[in-house]
Amino acid sequence: MTKDQIFEFFRRLAEDNPSPETELEYGNAYQLVVAVALSAQATDVGVNKATRALFRVVEMPEQMLELGEEGLKEHIKTIGLFNSKAKNVIALSQLLVDEYGSVVPDTREDLVRLPGVGRKTANVVLNCWFGQETFAVDTHIFRVGNRTGLAKGKTPEQVEAKLEKRVPQPFRLGAHHWLILHGRYLCKARTPECWRCKVVDLCSYRKKVLETPKGR
Repeated sequence: MTKDQIFEFFRRLAEDNPSPETELEYGNAYQLVVAVALSAQATDVGVNKATRALFRVVEMPEQMLELGEEGLKEHIKTIGLFNSKAKNVIALSQLLVDEYGSVVPDTREDLVRLPGVGRKTANVVLNCWFGQETFAVDTHIFRVGNRTGLAKGKTPEQVEAKLEKRVPQPFRLGAHHWLILHGRYLCKARTPECWRCKVVDLCSYRKKVLETPKGR
């Protein structure tokens, strides 16, 4: 894509959804960290179902430590990899209490020190809570970046670097939300719904599905 095409790409997505947000539910920075950590290899819908009851009793890391690992497992046992995720959430809660005064840090370097928090999770927290212009490359963004020609790369890190260079203002803050939602609901892995895509003419994907499948 050219610079003009990239600008138009995001302009249309922004016009369609002016205030994009994560679909994860949370009430504060700590709950956001927990929700994003739990969302690895799981759907936001599944995480939200598990955390609604959890977040009614746990708002801060101290309360998570009081709940304990077994208590946490009872809340999140419907989520994939819940055993290892429970261990990580308890460990990150302990580290927040011990070294950060129970306050979620606002730098990537500190966030990735937390157990279960990788670069993608840190970028989500920095963007959604602290309002930083970060690009959290999940499977949806990786697919959309490569398929459309917006940001091609063989690894999430390469796609992130391309997005960092290519996404213009005023779209940088909301870019990763637009791309995730686009990949989740339109530019799907198996059958991209190109027939109802607002940016189909800007996309370089050669196998566009332009006719509405029967039954749709």
